[in-house]
Order: sequence, then structure tokens, then C-alpha cells
Amino acid sequence: MDKLTLVVPNMDWEKEILAYKEAFPDQHLYGGSRLQETPSLTDWLLHLEKTSSYLTVEEGRSPSTTFLCIRESDQTMIGVCNIRHDLKQDFLMNIAGHIGYSIHPSERQKGYATEQLRLALLEAKKLGIDRILVTAADWNLASQKTILANGGILENTYYDENDKETMLRYWIDNN
Repeated sequence: MDKLTLVVPNMDWEKEILAYKEAFPDQHLYGGSRLQETPSLTDWLLHLEKTSSYLTVEEGRSPSTTFLCIRESDQTMIGVCNIRHDLKQDFLMNIAGHIGYSIHPSERQKGYATEQLRLALLEAKKLGIDRILVTAADWNLASQKTILANGGILENTYYDENDKETMLRYWIDNN
């Protein structure tokens, strides 16, 4: 597998970010920190800046850090991940967890998600997060395998009334 690296989003990656966004026309873009909902890349980057710190994030929300996952050999964006700094919101504790991620549809089934999550765990460690909650919908076997490959231990399930799906909640010891 090609080497991957996580980078902080900025305007230098505009073409890659917009192409990634367009690859998810009818799917939710997990780990994108509202990339699909923001009208422009500038707005998204401002959103990421605002949500990155306890000083600037909206009251009642948890700060987070977003990374692009880049394949080094050709500088292609193959994924995106978002690390939530805490689980103070019920939504994060029960449904979303500390880390959300996605892989470009054309790059799936190549082991990239497993490596992206491993790299995200290293970044979470830098943030001082030693015990990581990662979740997957019960229908998402690929994500379940990704979490298990990174040491995930299934704690329980949670039924999400809003989306009408069952989430599997895994903990990863990040020491």
C-alpha cells in the first residue's frame, strides 16, 4: 500500500477537496466536518478554524480537528477524518464517537481506511486522548473491520432514533 499522510486542510488543496466533496453526491460524507453543507471551501476552512478550539467553538459543542488523508506518491486526497477533542455531547458519546472518517469511493477496499484511522489515533494521542470511542453503523462491515484492525473492543450498541440505525460502539486504548 502507498504511504499516507494526514494534512491540515488549506486552500492549497482546493482542487482535491472539491473533487472529494463531489464524489459523495448521494451519500453522507463521514468525518468531513460539514464539508457537504458549506457553500464554499473558504466557508468550510473558516468553520474548521472556528471549531478547532475551546475558545472559539459554539457553546455546548466539542472542538475538533480535521485532516485530509493524502496518498504521498501522487498527492491524491483519498480520505478525510475528524477528531473530536471530547465526548461532552450526547451525540458524540452515543453515535459519532471521537473519530469520524471516510474514504473516496474509488479508493475503498485497499486498506486505506485502516491506515487513516491508525494515523488519526496518533493525532488524537497528541491531543491527549488516551481512550478513543469509534463507532460504526451495524450495516457498515468495512468500518467495523477498520476499527477492529486498530484494536477496537466492542462495548455495546446504541439505536439512533433520528437515523433509525444501530451504532456499534468500540473503544480503542490509545496509550
